Amino acid sequence: MNKSKWLKLLFYVNVAIVALVIGYKVYLNFSQPEFEVVHSEQVASISSRLQGDSDYQFAVLGNINNSIGIFEQRIIPELNQADIDFVVSAGNAVSGGGEDKYRALYGSLSHLNKPYLLTFGDNEYDEFGSFRYYEHFGPHFFSFVADSTRFIFLDSTGKTPWQWQLRWLTDILRADESKHRFIFVSHPPVRPQNDALFTTDDDFLEPLGFRSGLLQLVEQHPVDAVFSSHLSIYDKVMYKGTPFYITGGAGGLVLNHDNSFYHYLKVRVTDEGVDVSVNELEVGQHPVLKILESLWFFIYSLLYAGYINFILIVSALLLVSVKLYQMVFVGKSYYPDYDIDPKPWLNKSLNIVMFTNNYLPFIGGVPISIERLRVGLKHLGHKISIVAPKYANARSDEAHVIRMPNWFSFGENSEFQFAHLFSRVVRQKVKALKPDIIHVHHPFWIGSLGVYMAKRLKVPVVYTYHTRLEHYAHYVMLPGNLFRNIIAHIMVRRFANKCDSVIVPTQSVEEYLRMIGVTKPIYVQPTGIEYQRFQKVSTSKVESLKASLSISENECVLVSVARLSDEKNIDFMIDAMVDIRTRANKPVRLIQIGEGHQREHLQQRIDEHGLSDCVQLAGAVPPKDMPEWYALGDLFVFASQSETQGMVILEAMAAGMPVVAVRSSGIEDVVEDDINGYKTPAKQARWSEQVVKLINDDELREQLGKQALKFAADYSVEAFTQHVECVYGETLARFHNKDKSD
Repeated sequence: MNKSKWLKLLFYVNVAIVALVIGYKVYLNFSQPEFEVVHSEQVASISSRLQGDSDYQFAVLGNINNSIGIFEQRIIPELNQADIDFVVSAGNAVSGGGEDKYRALYGSLSHLNKPYLLTFGDNEYDEFGSFRYYEHFGPHFFSFVADSTRFIFLDSTGKTPWQWQLRWLTDILRADESKHRFIFVSHPPVRPQNDALFTTDDDFLEPLGFRSGLLQLVEQHPVDAVFSSHLSIYDKVMYKGTPFYITGGAGGLVLNHDNSFYHYLKVRVTDEGVDVSVNELEVGQHPVLKILESLWFFIYSLLYAGYINFILIVSALLLVSVKLYQMVFVGKSYYPDYDIDPKPWLNKSLNIVMFTNNYLPFIGGVPISIERLRVGLKHLGHKISIVAPKYANARSDEAHVIRMPNWFSFGENSEFQFAHLFSRVVRQKVKALKPDIIHVHHPFWIGSLGVYMAKRLKVPVVYTYHTRLEHYAHYVMLPGNLFRNIIAHIMVRRFANKCDSVIVPTQSVEEYLRMIGVTKPIYVQPTGIEYQRFQKVSTSKVESLKASLSISENECVLVSVARLSDEKNIDFMIDAMVDIRTRANKPVRLIQIGEGHQREHLQQRIDEHGLSDCVQLAGAVPPKDMPEWYALGDLFVFASQSETQGMVILEAMAAGMPVVAVRSSGIEDVVEDDINGYKTPAKQARWSEQVVKLINDDELREQLGKQALKFAADYSVEAFTQHVECVYGETLARFHNKDKSD
């Protein structure tokens, strides 16, 4: 296995680890048992243990920080074996106030067979943790008496006003007759004898009024000991006869030197007094390794809040490292791979399988384009099979088509079929074909099945970008702007980058794909038209059509071909006809060829404008009859902005008609102003002006028509098919070159 594959393996292993750790954190948040007001039952248990017993012991520790390795695995077993009655955390038991941290701590404490209490500290307060502490454990400051001892817990975080706490503590101490008193406050009220590394004023009890007020009360009223944490050290300071202990070695940031080490305190209370001893954990003290261990424990503790967080951080850093390595050290070529030889693939008969969401007998630009490509490739000696939806009126003798059963359909005449993608029979048929290459024509549904089959069969996949997906937002059950502005572009980019090559009809479409982030090789290849067929028009059929449509000799006939649907913008042309026919110097008729779900709406619009005598919805026309229908026209008009090329525009030019179209990506590269027609912004006044200009100027219209005819001659099906064959050859050569290099 080469270095590249090892890096990929390392990358994906760490992706899996990060996913598992995040999943575990979600599990902690939502799947662990609920726990509320834990301190209530813990206080009851402590009071019960100390009842009538003047000789008892308890442990005090600080800065647990959700530690698994130190607290859960080292300290808890010792506490369970020790002769103590309960355990107190002096603060920072969690590494942060998040719900997962509290639940993880609760899980760790469940291994403790002694009652326990927590002091509210900075870590408990962090990340909006104060309400979690209150809900799960209890008040932020509290006091209780067990036998002859009073235990007092203060809030040093600022959550509770310090003035209120001092007033409350004053009242308690004045009235208290307990034999012993212990105070727990997370931030130390006094400075240690030896300051810890990186210590700041914020590490001590603030503000000054709180600190001085507490010290004054301790001086006035006997207190056996004050316990704090926050600093990762052990220290004892005597102030006016009262011992102040700082204990911060239960799992947090420890430097492993004289006053910063893993430990906990054992407090023994007897009739004779109070004794506090330090229990130090032996965690690697070999003299040779002491300096290295100090550094290691610093880093380890800094990152360490239990193995879960440690693994998450390390895995995330590894992911970043792999990516940085690939960016810096792995050479990238931004040029095409010129070291490929497509000739072996061009000199053999290829087995090609195409996947499409629609196909004949459904009439549309994509099905017609696919059929022309199929016929052309068949003439070149290739075997073509097509995977497409099943239509009720489909022919039964289509040996080259694999029809997919449908789940459901919608639209006028069931124009959109949702095929059964998980059909085992279809997958087996495709596998039996043993394709050399797969060609997909849509970036979703059956197109996605094509990419899946290509990966399974280990063959390359070519994608033809036919349609501007964002203009079909009205068909999607999502907010239109969300789909149009974000989702459609993401879908196209992700899908195209899963393929090995992409075919686009125009340069402007290539620019669009590069702009949204498509990185795969892109070939600009306009869809071909059957140019010669438009030169062999039956004059008698044309005359018969004119008669059936009652077209007079002096009429100027505008022809448009498009499906009757929202994205084709036919309303635009109908509304413009109101102005066009009043400004034209001769009678004008618009013949709209095509069928679709908007037919009723468009006819209603025609009637509302009183245009029924000059705008006609001709319905669907079989492809074989289209040359005669184009021959009816003097001028081709078009308003759709969803095209990637506009094949009907080239067909109209092949019939000798100039074109007036709304400017868009598919129009930009085909229509040339003053050469074969005009392209305008999507403004009716500008568009109508150019249409009227060509209606009223017979000589200009005829000249542009001749030039359009000449322009269309370069877009023959034969040339198109040969170019696509070359795309297949290069794609196959590049694909198999990559396999060899891997």
